[in-house]
Amino acid sequence: MMEDGTLTERPTILVVDDTPENLMLMSELLKDKYTVKIAKAGEKALAIAAAEPHPDLILLDIMMPGMDGYEVCQRLKGDVATRNIPVIFLTAKVELKDEERGLKLGAVDYITKPISPPIVLARVETHLKLKASADFLRDHAAFLEQEVAKQTREVSAIQDVSILALAALAETRDTDTGAHIRRTQYYVKVLAERLQSEPRFSAELDAARITMLFKSAPLHDIGKVGIPDHILLKPGRLEPHEMEVMKRHSILGYEALRRAELTLGTPVEFLSCAKEIARSHHEKWDGSGYPDGLSGTEIPLSARLMAVADVFDALISKRVYKEAIPHDEAIEIILDGKGNHFDPDLVDAFGESRDQFVSIASRYNDSESDFLMLQARMSSTQSPVSVQTQIGE
Repeated sequence: MMEDGTLTERPTILVVDDTPENLMLMSELLKDKYTVKIAKAGEKALAIAAAEPHPDLILLDIMMPGMDGYEVCQRLKGDVATRNIPVIFLTAKVELKDEERGLKLGAVDYITKPISPPIVLARVETHLKLKASADFLRDHAAFLEQEVAKQTREVSAIQDVSILALAALAETRDTDTGAHIRRTQYYVKVLAERLQSEPRFSAELDAARITMLFKSAPLHDIGKVGIPDHILLKPGRLEPHEMEVMKRHSILGYEALRRAELTLGTPVEFLSCAKEIARSHHEKWDGSGYPDGLSGTEIPLSARLMAVADVFDALISKRVYKEAIPHDEAIEIILDGKGNHFDPDLVDAFGESRDQFVSIASRYNDSESDFLMLQARMSSTQSPVSVQTQIGE
């Protein structure tokens, strides 16, 4: 693995299933990108997993004679040598209680049969990348425990590299976002600093917390790595069933960060903040958002800040499903969202900071020509309400 957590060798995947046809199917699906090992029984799977070099990921059936998949997973997670190998259950058991049991045992994912090959490949790739990043963070955490006094600046640099590496996974899937990650970082910082002197927010927005918000903001859309291209990059309005898939990116991002933190074995402040943002930045003040339908102050402040930053930047940016709209129109949409989409106090802070938002958009524009055209455009091809609706969803 390279210093930034990138895999440099062909990953090894262990497929565990008692049915030869399933083993053959998975081997054919995976062989072009991965080294595939197979096991027809639980004991054999444990032996292969424990041997050096360990597999990078395990695809595990549940219903097997003798030792079933649940017991295999439990024993893998109970062994220090194998507990960090991601396990994805691949099973015909479709009951929610079965999935809940598997995830509680430590599996990172649960895929039901019959499988969709593109989904299996996408999830395998996602979890391999997350494992590489988690390994990177864990290895450095062990090193930093010994030299924390003289390595403070290096810790900060490692955090920054890790966050940007993870954020890049999402950004590379959606090339129209340009400098969106950098802009939203600064939008959030501006809003937080504006609110810092307000009694309602002062206790939560000290300098250290604002630094964590700035560091964590790039991970708000990390879950997009799990959204299929035909939905993520669709050049038009999503159908209702496609929108439901798209909405899953908030949960996917939260779960990825949560599992990375669990793998580290210790809470990490910037990951805790990132989890809040990834999961809840599409919640709305009036409770009409997703994924949990939170309202008001039930929504973490970090996510409420990102909601304003994310929507504003989405409005002024070109996307596969829409053209950019002028800054003045975007500002009015945010102001109109006071008390329904957004925290009223945050909208007031946004109104007071509008010039800084425009300055940030200019400084980190996708390209100078695009920015000039955006500023000159008097109206968009979609109405602001239509654009806001799609972004808000």
